[in-house]
Amino acid sequence: MSAFTIKDLENLSGIKAHTIRMWEQRYNFLKPQRSCTNIRYYTNEQLKTILNIALLNKYGYKISHIDRMHPDEICSRILELREAEAAQERIVNELLQDMVDLCTDTFESTLNKYIAANGMERTVKEIIFPFLEKIGILWQTGHILPAQEHFVTNLIRQKLIVAIDGLPYQPDGKKCMLYLPPGEHHELGLLFLTYIVKSRGGRIIYLGANVPMDDVASVSKSLKPDMAFIHLTSTSPQFNFARLLRQIEQNMPDLLTCISGSIVNDCRHTPPANVLFKYSLPEMTSFVESFYNQ
Repeated sequence: MSAFTIKDLENLSGIKAHTIRMWEQRYNFLKPQRSCTNIRYYTNEQLKTILNIALLNKYGYKISHIDRMHPDEICSRILELREAEAAQERIVNELLQDMVDLCTDTFESTLNKYIAANGMERTVKEIIFPFLEKIGILWQTGHILPAQEHFVTNLIRQKLIVAIDGLPYQPDGKKCMLYLPPGEHHELGLLFLTYIVKSRGGRIIYLGANVPMDDVASVSKSLKPDMAFIHLTSTSPQFNFARLLRQIEQNMPDLLTCISGSIVNDCRHTPPANVLFKYSLPEMTSFVESFYNQ
């Protein structure tokens, strides 16, 4: 059983902590546990409860009405929500609950159904990225086990690789090199970029994660890609972004390199002439499409 703080519930549900406390006082659906030192905490089941209630409340149900519902009725009402955004949030919440409970079969089944109905690109944008944002919240607060995070990220990684392999090879497409520099091990964003590039007609040179920059420069010199992509998700504390930019500028001055990820949004450095920053997924997708339509 995991123990979640009220701040975890706030971050994951979007409901402010003071509102959650008010609901606890007025209604019966959420009762926190108390530790031996009298600190309140919430169980897996209570996390599921607040996610479901927050979703119904967001889409029009009054809290007083929800409080009178049986848990089975709450689940039924959630399934009846017709707005596209509501359906997506429901699925993200289901995946989060399956991850917390280590329900691997249910997690994979839910993901497979959405991919089959909507394709990999929409699944990543509408489901996987929002889900990974919530995982990041739990990871930062220490309320997720490594085993929980590993099983879901590895499963998503497998789905992306299968989808990439299923795309047709374009022998005349522009060559694109994708890699992560030393200190970056999180591949999911880079794999999705690989899918985007290949689906738009690009030829892929995929080097993977944590690649020494000397090796990147050597591959670039030998294979002469038309473009390089880096997506930074969660670098190590020792990672030096300014040094990475200098290495790209000095070792591969003629190769245009596009960098995306959270670190770019916080960067105060002016990129070198051969480096582009992209600040969002739609911006990156638009750039890839324009690059391959030239």
